[in-house]
Amino acid sequence: MSLRLFNTLTRSVEDFVSLEAGRVQMYACGPTVYNYAHIGNLRTYIFEDLLRRTLEYLGYSVEHVMNVTDVGHLTDDADEGEDKVIRSAREQGMTVWEIAEHFTNAFFSDLDNLDVIRPTIVCKATDHIQDMIGLIERIEAKGHTYISGGNVYFDVTSFPHYGELAMLDRQNLQAGARVGVDENKRNPADFVLWFTNSKFERQAMVWDSPWGRGYPGWHIECSAMSMKYLGDKFDIHCGGVDHINVHHTNEIAQAEAATGVHPWVRYWLHGEFLVLDKDKMSKSLGNIMTLSSLTEKGYDSMDFRYFCLGGHYRSQLQFSPEALDAARSARLSLLDRIADFRRRADSVPEHPEGKAAAYLSDFTSRMQDDLHVPQALSVLWKMIKDTQVPPEQALSAIGFMDRMLGLGLIENTAEENLEEELSRLIEERNAARKNRDFERADTIREDLEKRGILLEDGPDGTRWKRKR
Repeated sequence: MSLRLFNTLTRSVEDFVSLEAGRVQMYACGPTVYNYAHIGNLRTYIFEDLLRRTLEYLGYSVEHVMNVTDVGHLTDDADEGEDKVIRSAREQGMTVWEIAEHFTNAFFSDLDNLDVIRPTIVCKATDHIQDMIGLIERIEAKGHTYISGGNVYFDVTSFPHYGELAMLDRQNLQAGARVGVDENKRNPADFVLWFTNSKFERQAMVWDSPWGRGYPGWHIECSAMSMKYLGDKFDIHCGGVDHINVHHTNEIAQAEAATGVHPWVRYWLHGEFLVLDKDKMSKSLGNIMTLSSLTEKGYDSMDFRYFCLGGHYRSQLQFSPEALDAARSARLSLLDRIADFRRRADSVPEHPEGKAAAYLSDFTSRMQDDLHVPQALSVLWKMIKDTQVPPEQALSAIGFMDRMLGLGLIENTAEENLEEELSRLIEERNAARKNRDFERADTIREDLEKRGILLEDGPDGTRWKRKR
């Protein structure tokens, strides 16, 4: 079975065929580094990681590019509001550069804790201003821009394919329209490529350009940087569903207006929201949770990853403490069963045979069918419970499955000796819990965490692991 993916551009599941045999070029919209990533954001990066892992498992070499937005993303997609990085710097008493560095480091720390493979190339917007200026000049030379009120705008009526990704009505374009009206725009959906006239005084991040000293619009950075590293046409562009109507629609317009290449990207993949009480999780709604807020409550980062694997990337996923508890329990149970296999297996073959091989084939086919991870997980559990599969064969198959899942199933069940003092503390904590001295138990847990040891309490006792 070939890999099949849902292409937002065609609204259909298609056979994936890369432009170059054996090689995939993939771009993913990265974070805007003005605050900590919330777990809704992180769900999207887990989905993109599953895609990359599956592509690599199937034998592709993946060139994965991700941007870091450290300038130019306003508080409204329609060019309204203040630059988020600058606003955060003012609120927290830091420079814009300090804010960007701090939250960039925090973001990649979250990815590392979730075992998300880092992109091949990470590109910061502030390092690519000249690339953005060069792309705007190409768009301008093709007659797709106008200058009004000191800013350079993209004229959407000059681009025949505008709105194709979002399936917008050409007679009533709404992608860029918002309640507030920019009097400098000819059309509500037009968008800024370069600002020289900002309503905010003493703008901290500005650069010289052919149109005057200013800063780029948000959308231009992704087009400029993806084209710099992947060329004028590439295979896959990923992001959240909230990017379809405005950001990705405008990216396409910029890139294809400059190059004349259509389609610029062959496959567009979008991850759905993580929702709380039917509302998406967002900083503007004030209902965000971070990965660190979960780990502070005693959850492991892999509990959240496992939770995310329980929903298909194109379906909204309802978050609740009860759902996370269930994911945690399932993951710990899975690790316990695999640890038991390890104790009973004499050796693990390089490749599974017999029923284990059949389970692996079924698992892989589910992943090839538009990344149906929940179905793949059910195959894994079915094999785990099948007493006719020898433990060494099961372990071999699990190793291959986890190359796609990224749960650390083999690594996190490896036996390891713990230093005598730390073992004594764990025993002391177990005794404190048994005696309902929870204050002492919590103190020991915190002490162990400072020493790099994380504890997981489950129905079968307490497990420990070294902090990543």
